[in-house]
Amino acid sequence: MKTMLAGCTALTVLATGAMAQDGETRVIGVSIPAATHGWAGGMNFHAQETVERLEEVYPNLDFVLATASDPGKQVNDIEDMVATRNIDALVVLPFESDPLTPPVQAVAESGAWVTVVDRGLSVEGIEDLYVAGDNPGFGRVSGEYMVSQMPDGGNIVVLRGIPTTIDNERVEGFQSAIEGSGIEIIDMEHGNWNRDDSFNVMQDFLSKHDQIDAVWASDDDMAVGVLAAIDAAGREDIQFVLGGAGMKEMVQRVMEGDDMIPADVTYPPSMIATAIEMTAVGMTSNAPVSGTFTIGSVLITQENAEQFYYPDSPF
Repeated sequence: MKTMLAGCTALTVLATGAMAQDGETRVIGVSIPAATHGWAGGMNFHAQETVERLEEVYPNLDFVLATASDPGKQVNDIEDMVATRNIDALVVLPFESDPLTPPVQAVAESGAWVTVVDRGLSVEGIEDLYVAGDNPGFGRVSGEYMVSQMPDGGNIVVLRGIPTTIDNERVEGFQSAIEGSGIEIIDMEHGNWNRDDSFNVMQDFLSKHDQIDAVWASDDDMAVGVLAAIDAAGREDIQFVLGGAGMKEMVQRVMEGDDMIPADVTYPPSMIATAIEMTAVGMTSNAPVSGTFTIGSVLITQENAEQFYYPDSPF
């Protein structure tokens, strides 16, 4: 059964089982990457705010929030939650897909509820609930915009994120959208959703290629690094850079008509709040929350940018 919800692509309800309302205190572990870049900083903000709010709303729920700066730390955090807090549910945004799959699978096999956010695991079917942006759609919207801005084709370079299933989905969606357009990807490397890494990657691209018409940075933090490298090199051949996620700095540049940042694509870090909230509902009611909750990506242009500009946001 598929139920369409406003503001998202779809919620696919796969099961209707719910946790008993027996007054017993239940523990929800939340394991997320540390604020190593802007999007993650926004995600951390929303996670903390949501935990604090829900602890007041649900007196029979306890939350354990841990942040990790690398996959090994995140694995240890999850194992510690199981061993010392005996968690009833886990909300996890994997730092990387492969190393986090076995420990999350062990949590699921213990009988605890598992909600996976954003970066999918490398084995399908482990989680009870998956909350994410529309990653194939994110790539598709980005590619379609590239095609609209480059009707005669051209040479572009691509910066990928951290090696994860969602990065694969984004790139595949992008490549499908530009197929047959005359746009050629002449180089592609991982920028790891990091400004410094992306600066270095873009420097390498600039040294290797005399003509680059545009850049798909695929993330706003990476776009910041890319722009810095272009400025440092004094290159004028690049027409524009397309990032993604809706960082307020980038949305402001779109609003102001910046030629180098003419558009952006949404991918809200507040999806972690959706995941935690839905898990809490599943633990305290008979509401069906199993399945997949997908939040659609929207193209931000100068015409609609004001709708996506939140000056008080941390991201």
